[in-house]
Amino acid sequence: MTDKHFKTLEEQIEILKYKGLKIANEEYAKEVLLRENYFFINGYRYPFFKSKDEKKFIEGTTFEELYSLFLFDRRIRNVIFKNLLIIENNIKSILSYQLSKKYGYREKDYLKAKNFTEDRMKQRQVADLLHKMKRQIRVNGAQHTATKHYITNYGYIPLWILVKVLSFGIVGELFSILKKDDQKNICELYDISIDTMSTYLPILANYRNLCAHEDILYDNKTQKEINNTVYHRLLGIEKQEDEYIYGKNDLFALFMIMKQMLSKEEFQSMMLEIDGYINNLNYNLNTISVYKILERMGFPRNWKDLATIERSRIEDE
Repeated sequence: MTDKHFKTLEEQIEILKYKGLKIANEEYAKEVLLRENYFFINGYRYPFFKSKDEKKFIEGTTFEELYSLFLFDRRIRNVIFKNLLIIENNIKSILSYQLSKKYGYREKDYLKAKNFTEDRMKQRQVADLLHKMKRQIRVNGAQHTATKHYITNYGYIPLWILVKVLSFGIVGELFSILKKDDQKNICELYDISIDTMSTYLPILANYRNLCAHEDILYDNKTQKEINNTVYHRLLGIEKQEDEYIYGKNDLFALFMIMKQMLSKEEFQSMMLEIDGYINNLNYNLNTISVYKILERMGFPRNWKDLATIERSRIEDE
């Protein structure tokens, strides 16, 4: 395997120019590359290449266009992240309320193995997850402000406080080991099935972590696909070989999930912000169409109609 050697800013500029990128203001480009990191900027080059095989920039592509896609991704990532945090907080609040009401609010009560699924295939998972949660109590008991307050003043940590220090991934695991009745009570508040929620939670956690670590978002594809929904049909999304080409494991699939899990006002506000940034990107692109970017995001031409469709139960068609 060939080593990747350190490159100076000047060498980074030369590599980009060699690949056909127009750089009119090299000092500006150096400033951006130093501040933003060449590796991350360069990660947005693919839509501007002539083809998958000919990895040269389309004639006329400028550094400013490449950077505009980078900034666009950052801006929509920030919008999506803040809304994913709303969903995360809502799920944690609902889950902790349902379990505390049924099993008690002291960890010695709500962390009993008998409160969770009796499925033999999941008993090891139950034990492992309870161990993780108890460990979080030990680790955060004296460190996190809220947990420290309850330990010091009351001698226990209620679940509605514990969930604050649990990762979204662990919360998704916690849902997966709940008894069916408890899962059903949570899902009814979202008007989705248990199977659908079980698919959505890891996808939401995946995107939440991607956003938190500033990874490339706009053309991310998830391993899991969501089921066909009423939104696919109402938007008239095209099919190939009887499979929808958008909204399955792409960013638009995430939007379909968020449509169901945010309030109407929250979702419409998010869509307005995203629309503004798409318009801004469109203004800054010259050598490629903004629709090329939307296609990589999994957005159909009528993507904005998703905001106005009445919320419906998301199930298989």
